[in-house]
Amino acid sequence: MEELRARIRDSGPITFRDFMATELYHERYGYYVRDAAAVAAGRDYRTSPMVHPMFGALIARELAALWQACGEPSAFDVIEQGAGNGVLARDILGDVHRRSPAFAAAIRYRIIEPHARLRGVQQETLAGSDGVERVEWLDDLPPAFDGVLLSNELLDAFPVHRVVRRGDALLEVFVGLDGDGRFVDIVAPPSTPRLQAYFDALALRPGDGCYAEVNLDAVDWVARAGSALRCGFVLTFDYGDDAAALYAPWRRDGTLLCFFRQSASSDPYQRIGLQDITSSVDFTTLGRVAAGHDLATAGYTDQASFLTRLGIHDAIAEAARRADDMEEYFARRNAVMELTDAAGLGRIRVLLFAKAIGAPRFAGFGDAPA
Repeated sequence: MEELRARIRDSGPITFRDFMATELYHERYGYYVRDAAAVAAGRDYRTSPMVHPMFGALIARELAALWQACGEPSAFDVIEQGAGNGVLARDILGDVHRRSPAFAAAIRYRIIEPHARLRGVQQETLAGSDGVERVEWLDDLPPAFDGVLLSNELLDAFPVHRVVRRGDALLEVFVGLDGDGRFVDIVAPPSTPRLQAYFDALALRPGDGCYAEVNLDAVDWVARAGSALRCGFVLTFDYGDDAAALYAPWRRDGTLLCFFRQSASSDPYQRIGLQDITSSVDFTTLGRVAAGHDLATAGYTDQASFLTRLGIHDAIAEAARRADDMEEYFARRNAVMELTDAAGLGRIRVLLFAKAIGAPRFAGFGDAPA
């Protein structure tokens, strides 16, 4: 991307966070924007909503339980951020309108999507769907709301800072250019004291010689969610782990991954604007930041366990009883296997924060932790 090269030539190396933000979200050349329809259709990777509508139906069941936990208010916001192609919204609303008329009357579905191209893809997906008349598009999180903030594989796509530990020093990885104009790593003192503070708060550091990612955007996202949410929940699905595992000494190269045409690599400097870049989410830090903004951890599990508690295996039995539709039976059976695969989508972590709510039973998590 020539704009990035020109910026580096003019002003010197930039943080990896700025490089990744431009590569993914540039209004003209960014990966998620330049060919929004192809990306949203799963050209390079496959997300849970793409597997089968039952995923959205099960999320609808969880949302209904959260609405009930709030006392079944007559108005209830479900705000989805990172809605992709809109399939999850379509499947949630479709199931809510088929099975929960009272919840359907209360729900106000709002999608945060600042990019016009992606918004257009979502609107096309939702056209003619049940409940589409109750969908509203927003540029950003509203300053105050009651209900649920929902995201699926959002935080792992936030741009991250990269760091490396060398002896007792924590250094940052910047992006520069070599003599041939190729992007290269440049190691220098950190661009912000927040990076050292991040690890100080965890009371741990990456191993000596290890590279790691620091997702300050995710920290800020949780803080904003806690400030905006008056009563309700934050429900997020993402690849990640606890901090001790993410920053373990054996993890020499961090967790950064790039996806292109269903293949993964670890080189972010290839195919600029044409490949996705992700990193694993540090759920330990999310929980710590949430607690500082009056968000209590109400549930934390993996997607396989979450969907099992919601009854995903019943979908196979239901299809088996319909002997006239064996195609749907096999579609559901394959979908269940994919969504709960411990080596794939099943290892996604599911995290629920609550604010101004007691401790009732949450459908996908069992009993809320004490």
